[in-house]
Amino acid sequence: MEYGLVVRWLVAFLALAAVGVPLTARLFPRSATRGAGFALPVSALTLGLVAFWAGRVTFGPLTLAVALVVLCALAAASLLDRAALRGGSLAVDEDAVDALPNRTVLVETAAVFAVAFLFVVLIRAFDPAVDPSAGEKFLDFGLLKSLLRATALPPEDMWFAGEAVRYYYGGHLLAALFAMVTATPARFAYNLALAGFFGMLVVAVYDLAGSVAASRGRSRRTAGLLGAFLVGLAGNLWTAGWALLQAFPAGLRSTVGGVIGFDPAPIADAPFSYWTASRVIPGTINEFPLFGWLNGDLHAHMTMTPFLLLGAALAFALYRTPESETRRRRLLLFGAIPLLGGFQAVVDTWSFPSVFGLAWLAVAAAPAAPRTLLPGPLAARVDDLLGETGDAVADGGRRLSDELARPAVAAGLVAGAGILALVVAAPFLVGAVTGSGSERSLAVLPIEMRSTLNGLLIVHGAFVATFLVGLLGAVGRSRPLAVVGGIGALTAAGIAVGLPALGPFGALLVLGWVALRTDRAGFETVLVVGGAGLALVVELVFLNEQAGPGRMNTVFKTYAQVWPLWAAAAGVVLTGLLAAVPRPDASRLWPSERTRDIGATVFVALLLVSTGAYAVFAVPVHIDEGYPEEPTLDGKHFVSVYHPSEERAIDWLDDREGQPAMLSAPATSVYPGAENRYGHSPQMYRWQASPAASLTGLPTVAGWHHEVGYRGPEAYFSRVRAVDDAYTSKAAAVEVLREYDVQYVWVGPAERTRYADFGMIDFDSIQGVERVEAASTPTVTVYRVTNAELPAASTVNSTDG
Repeated sequence: MEYGLVVRWLVAFLALAAVGVPLTARLFPRSATRGAGFALPVSALTLGLVAFWAGRVTFGPLTLAVALVVLCALAAASLLDRAALRGGSLAVDEDAVDALPNRTVLVETAAVFAVAFLFVVLIRAFDPAVDPSAGEKFLDFGLLKSLLRATALPPEDMWFAGEAVRYYYGGHLLAALFAMVTATPARFAYNLALAGFFGMLVVAVYDLAGSVAASRGRSRRTAGLLGAFLVGLAGNLWTAGWALLQAFPAGLRSTVGGVIGFDPAPIADAPFSYWTASRVIPGTINEFPLFGWLNGDLHAHMTMTPFLLLGAALAFALYRTPESETRRRRLLLFGAIPLLGGFQAVVDTWSFPSVFGLAWLAVAAAPAAPRTLLPGPLAARVDDLLGETGDAVADGGRRLSDELARPAVAAGLVAGAGILALVVAAPFLVGAVTGSGSERSLAVLPIEMRSTLNGLLIVHGAFVATFLVGLLGAVGRSRPLAVVGGIGALTAAGIAVGLPALGPFGALLVLGWVALRTDRAGFETVLVVGGAGLALVVELVFLNEQAGPGRMNTVFKTYAQVWPLWAAAAGVVLTGLLAAVPRPDASRLWPSERTRDIGATVFVALLLVSTGAYAVFAVPVHIDEGYPEEPTLDGKHFVSVYHPSEERAIDWLDDREGQPAMLSAPATSVYPGAENRYGHSPQMYRWQASPAASLTGLPTVAGWHHEVGYRGPEAYFSRVRAVDDAYTSKAAAVEVLREYDVQYVWVGPAERTRYADFGMIDFDSIQGVERVEAASTPTVTVYRVTNAELPAASTVNSTDG
C-alpha cells in the first residue's frame, strides 16, 4: 500500500483548500461557514480555468506553475484593502480577515474531507484496477495519460490518432494537474484523484446543507452530516427491498414483492451484487454516488459533482443577497457563475445547463425582484410593461403581474450569463461541435419507454417521501387533506396519460414553487424543485445519440445530477423534522405533539436505515472480492496478475516520450458493409479492446467504437476499414503507416484473432518496419516504424503471399 502517496495527496488537497479559503469567504460572506467546504473546488476551478486557457499555448509544468501563481495571487488579493490599493499602498483588509471561517469550521471541514477521501482510498485499495469491463476506465485512464503526455491542449485522442479529443475532459484535466502537483505517476494518480473528487463532493454537500439549514435557524452540523451521509453512503431503496425479501421463504418472495410493488425475485437467491441497484428502471442507468465510486470510473458524471454543488452554492449566495447589494448580485450572476459554468461545460457538458437552471430558480424565487438586476433604464421599462395598476393586496402579497414577470425576467438575465459561459468554454465547444459528425437530436420519449411508478419510487422514493413530508408541513399545514388529495389526483392523472412521473415530481414542483413564493420554505426548496424538474424532463424527452440505446445515457447523466442536489436538500429538510424530537420536558407536550415528535424520529430512522443498507452490503462485499492480495492503489497492477504476457510490451510503450501514433486492431465488433469480413473481436469493454493505447496514452489509429459518438460513423468506420486493410495487405499497410505517421505496430491476441481467417501480413517483411525485441513477448509483437524508409505502396505486394 502506497501510504506515502496517500499522505502526500491529502496534504496537497488541504493546502489547496487553505489557499481557497479567502476566495470563498469573499464569495459567500453570508454563509455560516463562509463557504469553507467549497474552498478546494474553488481552488480546483481556478487551476482548471487557467490551465484550460494557458494550455492552448503550452501545457505542462509551466502551465501548472502559472495556474498556481494565479490562484495564490487571487487569494492574496482577496485579503487586501482595496481602498489602500487605490491609494497606491498595500494593506491587509482587517474586515476580510475577520470574515474568514473560524478555526472550528475549518477543522471540521478538513475532517469531513479527510474521512471521505480515506474512505474511497480504502475502497480503491481493494479494487484498484483500471480494467475495461463494466465501466469506462480505459477511456478515463487513457484521457489522463494523454493529458500527462500532452504539450498543448486539447490533448490528442488516444483512440483517434492525429486528432484532438472530442470528449469533455475537464475532470481529467484536474486529475492531471493534481498528479503534476504531487509528482505522481498516472497509475497511482487515477485512484487518488477519484478519492479527491469524492472528498470534494461530500464536503460540498456537508457545507451547502449546513449553510442552508443555518439560514433557516436549524442545526448546521446535523444538516451537514445528514447530507454527507445521503450523498456518500446512501443508496436507493432496491437494497432495502432485497434485504426485506430475504426474510421470507423463497417461495413467498415473488408474492410479497408483488404486494409491496417490488420484485427482485429473479435474483433474490443470488449473492448480493453492488451492480444491480444501478439498473432498476429498464433501459436506463440509475447510478448514485456510492455506486459510482465503488465501480471506480474517473468519469465526467462523477468529477462534475463538486462543481455542480458549487453552482448551487453560488445560486444560494445570489438568492440570499439583498436587493440593495446590486453590484454583488451582478458579480455573482455575470462573473462567478459564467466562469464556473464555462468550465463545467468542459468537465461535463450534460450538467452545464443545470448550473444556469439553478441560477434561474434562485433569481426567480429570491426575495429581491429579478428586474432589480437590470440597468436602471431597462428596469424602468420593465416596470412600465408591468403597468401601474394591480397594486399589492392589503395582506402584503405581491402583484400578480410581478409574479408572472419573475420567471421571464430571470430567464433573460440568466441567458446573458449563459452566453458569457459559452465564451469561457468556446475553445472546447467549437472543437467539439465542428469536429463531430455524429447525429444528435432531442426526441420525445414514447410512452412505452417511460418509467413505471414502482421503478421511480425505488430509485427516488426516499427523497420524494422526505420532501413531500417537509412540503406538507410548509404548505399543507392548514389543509393537509386537500394537499394530499391533490397529490393523489396528480398521480392518478399521470398514470392515466402514461406519465407516472407526473405524480411525485409534479407534486414537488407545484408544492415547492408555492412554498418558495409564499415564504414558507428556504433555498433547500430551490434544490428540490431543480432536481424534480430534471427527473421529470427525462420522462418526456431524451437525447437521441450513439451513447447507449434509447434514453439510457440521458437518464444516466441526469440522475447523476439529481442525487447530490437532493442529498443537500434532504439534509436540511430532515433536520427540520428532527428539530421536534422529544425533549427532556416531553411529558408536558400535548399528545398530538408527542405523536409528531415520535413520528419524525421514526421516519428519519427508517430513511437512514433503508438508504444505508446499500453501504452495509456493498462495501464489505466489494472489499472482500479477493483482488489484490495486498492493498494497492496501482491501477495497472492487474495487468501483471491477469495479463502478464502483455505487460512488458505495454510498459515498454509507456516509457516512450510524447505521443507517437500506433497501429492496433479497432475495438469494434462490426461495421457497415463488412460485418462478416473480420469477425467480431475485439469488442468494447474487454481487455483486448485497445489495451496498449488506453494504458499508455499513445494514440492508435482507430480505437473504441465510442468514437462513432464523438465523430460520426463515416469518420470512424473509414479508419476501421483502413486499419483492417493494413493488417491484411502490405500495400495498404504502407499507406496507413505513412498517412497517420505510425511509429509502432501492435500485434497481439486481438489482432491474431480478428485477422486469423484473412491472412494477416508479416510486418517483418516490410522495409522500414522492424521488430522491437525488448518489447515483444510470446503473445505480443511490437514493431517500430521508420517512415522515411517505407517503400512506395505501389512497389509492395498487396498480400503477404
